[in-house]
Amino acid sequence: AASGSATNADPRPDFGGHESAWHGHADPNLTYAVELVKTMGLDKGGNKIATEKPPPTFGAAADGDADRNMILGSQFFASPSDSLAMLVANSDLIPQFKDGLKGCARSMPTSGALDLVAAKKGIECFETPTGWKFFGNLMDSGNPKYFPDTKLYTPFICGEESFGTGADHVREKDGMWAVLAWLQILAAKTEASGKLVTVEEVARAHWTEYGRNYYARYDYEGVDKPKAEEMMKMMSEMTIAGTEIQGMKVKMNDVFTYTDPVDASVSKNQGIRIIFEDGSRIIFRLSGTGVAGATVRLYLEKYEPASGNLDQHQFDVVKPLAAIALEVSKLQEFTGRDEPSVIT
Repeated sequence: AASGSATNADPRPDFGGHESAWHGHADPNLTYAVELVKTMGLDKGGNKIATEKPPPTFGAAADGDADRNMILGSQFFASPSDSLAMLVANSDLIPQFKDGLKGCARSMPTSGALDLVAAKKGIECFETPTGWKFFGNLMDSGNPKYFPDTKLYTPFICGEESFGTGADHVREKDGMWAVLAWLQILAAKTEASGKLVTVEEVARAHWTEYGRNYYARYDYEGVDKPKAEEMMKMMSEMTIAGTEIQGMKVKMNDVFTYTDPVDASVSKNQGIRIIFEDGSRIIFRLSGTGVAGATVRLYLEKYEPASGNLDQHQFDVVKPLAAIALEVSKLQEFTGRDEPSVIT
């Protein structure tokens, strides 16, 4: 890459301070990576904006220790859930996986786009609680139940909606690896087609084949912790399977529990799941252990088949699900909050 291709690249213990384009915040997302997002022709909502000159064809960001990543094309944002699914779908173009993947995994709140790819490729796909240690167990294990011909689940790719992606080369998420993996896929596709292939073209080809999982996360930060816990308890005790809410029929609801296939450990109370007949999902998780407050995370996912409308804005598509989530949870009554602090 040419000199000047990397911005905010000088080590700074304060991430550049609050006067910087990053506002002192190291998260690589649409809200905080202000300078890069604008350079790529987008606003913090992922909407296209007018630019003086054509934006670069590829952009990427990592956080301070480079374990998380964000992938952008020219006026195009690849959501972390989609990015993970697309890396797995195109893994045969990466020399690291020349012998094929044997497994993949996503955290429970991450969209089901990965599941569709794994099913078509015929590889194992795991749904784990949030937390990288669960991926680490899978990558380091020697469970013969799933892969009798190897002592490891490797080769393996895993990821989460909070901008973390990794592979079996290290027992941790690796933002630099994800950026290089995307560049390798784009390079291979460009070489094969004889013309420059973009992030958006890879994404649209993927949606045409697998359908699109429209997705968004609402964070309600600094809410009263006892009230939030009361809300989560109320939802954990409700049974709404088979009912219809605002025109959508509920297939199942539960409190997610994970039994680790490697060491048989059980992780309970990992989030509230509401799954609808059409595959749409609403997930609630409570984050934060401080006594001063907590964060309620609301995850919304609406699946659109390949034959459907693939050109909508994800934040618009999930709004009806948000309305259902607020009705079911009574979040406004419990927390007094009308709007989320951050939408990603």
